[in-house]
Amino acid sequence: MTKKKPAAVDEDMTTACLLEYFATVPDPRIERSQLHPLASVLVLSLCAVICGANSFVGIECFGKAREPWLRTFLDLPNGIPSHDTLGRIFAMLDPGGLEGAFREWVAAIATLTKGEVVAIDGKTLRRSFQNAGSGAFVHMVSAWAAGNQMVLGQVKTEEKSNEITAIPRLLELLQLHGCLVTIDAMGCQKEIAQKIVESKADYLLAVKDNQPKLASAVTAVFEEALRDRDFSEPHHQTENKGHGRTEVRRCWTLAIDAECGAPFDKWPMLRGIVRVEAERTVAGKTSIEQRYYITSRKKLSAKAILAASRSHWGIENQLHWVLDVGFREDDCRVRVGNAAENFAVIRHIAVNLLKSVKAGVKKHATLGIYNKRLLAAWDDSYLLRILGVPS
Repeated sequence: MTKKKPAAVDEDMTTACLLEYFATVPDPRIERSQLHPLASVLVLSLCAVICGANSFVGIECFGKAREPWLRTFLDLPNGIPSHDTLGRIFAMLDPGGLEGAFREWVAAIATLTKGEVVAIDGKTLRRSFQNAGSGAFVHMVSAWAAGNQMVLGQVKTEEKSNEITAIPRLLELLQLHGCLVTIDAMGCQKEIAQKIVESKADYLLAVKDNQPKLASAVTAVFEEALRDRDFSEPHHQTENKGHGRTEVRRCWTLAIDAECGAPFDKWPMLRGIVRVEAERTVAGKTSIEQRYYITSRKKLSAKAILAASRSHWGIENQLHWVLDVGFREDDCRVRVGNAAENFAVIRHIAVNLLKSVKAGVKKHATLGIYNKRLLAAWDDSYLLRILGVPS
């Protein structure tokens, strides 16, 4: 299949486009069991999830209620699949195939600009365990493009493993040339930094006590530097007020490289260290927190660093919170086989589509995801706009 050129997000997210990419997903069923075309099952599921379905029963109900409309663009030779059939298909489906189609689709509709912040973080699907008390939850690590407001890709952490092993696998699958990859302290690992550099991207990694030698060295360098009056003034500062609190953030940066010796010489292409001071005042009480980072980006200004460190939390506020509140992800009981992981990918596609469009009505322009899903269920023309189909 020829890869599509990057296009404006709002214009090319068509149902036909999604069908084309879903058609590349390998069907795990034997031929005589393929009563419902896999691409149609996936698009049906996506439409239902956009409109508020959070389970296979919900997808079946949506399909039966909207079957005449769905038949205008989907091949449904045997009608709407039952919820049991949907569950079996999602449980059997190889997540790698669906995730690959997802990444190809995102690459075709979104352009990552040079310097765009890509935040990487994990989230547990809290009701995805097979047996109560087993602790075998599905944990997904996702990449979030802060500028595009889109999920770029995701991988599941292996059982009895964690994000440290999953992040390199995700980095290998993404095209991040020129981007600034931000990861919290768990991802502050030499192997992960090396993967980012190999991707021709740069890193901004939080430094905490899981890297004791590095954390101690970075702290010591800044403590010494801050004794100099000329350096002690923040290189950049912001102040925000709202919701009964005031937040002041101050940022200092220092150029550093391998010539500074251990432990800095152990980190691939290390070019700078960062100190961010966050001062928060709520109800007259003030707290101050110090955060430290390392980066491979050369000549990265304190202003850009501070903006990037804040953008990282977009993956929590704009993705994980949306999945929890707008999609009730933590309440989802989909769990058999590969179903939880595959269903998570469908939710990510829905998030990308819903975030790409406004409600169309001025008074509804700032609707949240939950109410956008309701509006899509009630208004066919709005659902078509989400799918990129002219109404």
